[in-house]
Amino acid sequence: MKDKIMKKQAELALLLGMAASVFCAGFCGFAEDYSDITDTVFRLHILANSDSEADQQLKLKVRDAVLENCSYIFEDTGSAGEAAAAAEKHMEEIQSIAEQVISENGADYPVRCRITEMEFDKRVYDSITMPAGNYLALRITIGNAEGKNWWCVMFPPLCLPAVTNTDEFLEELDGVFTEEELDMLRNPENYECRFYFLELYEKIRNKICA
Repeated sequence: MKDKIMKKQAELALLLGMAASVFCAGFCGFAEDYSDITDTVFRLHILANSDSEADQQLKLKVRDAVLENCSYIFEDTGSAGEAAAAAEKHMEEIQSIAEQVISENGADYPVRCRITEMEFDKRVYDSITMPAGNYLALRITIGNAEGKNWWCVMFPPLCLPAVTNTDEFLEELDGVFTEEELDMLRNPENYECRFYFLELYEKIRNKICA
C-alpha cells in the first residue's frame, strides 16, 4: 500500500512538474512579447497645471501645437530609441512651442520637457490597447503638473496628424510589431490573466529592487 501511495505521489509530482514547465514556457514567451512592446513604443505625455477647465484646455492647446509643428522630427525614425534621440535633439524647439502657446493664452506657467522612462497604466488608443508598464516618453509638464494628463504614441507615430486609421497604419509598419504582439494590442481580453500575473510580478520585483 505504501509503495502505491509513493508511486501515485511521484506520478502527481511529475505531472505537476510537466504542467509547470508548459506554463512557464508559455508565460516566458508572453513576457518576452510584452517586453518587446514596451521597448518598441515611444510615448508623449503632457501633464496640465491643474484640473481647472482653463488649465485642461491649455494642455490640449499645447498638445495640438506640439503635434502640428513637430511631426517632421519623427519622420525618419525607425525605433523608439531613434524617436527619443530625435526629440532630445529638438528639445529646445519643443519647449519653445509649448511656452509660446502658454504665453499666447495669458498664462505664465513654467514648462519642463524631458525624455524619461515612466510607468503608464493600461490605456485604450483607438482600436488598440497599450498594456501597463514602463515606457520611454517625451514628458511635458506645465506649471505645478497637478492636473489630468494626456498621452499618445509618438513611435510608431499613431498620434501624428496624418494618421487616420490605426489598424491600417499598423499593418503598414512592417517589422515594428510581430503578429503575436499585434494580437496582444488588438485583443487584450485574451491575455488578461497573463497580464495580471506579469504586472504582479513586476510590482514585486520593483519592491525588491527598490
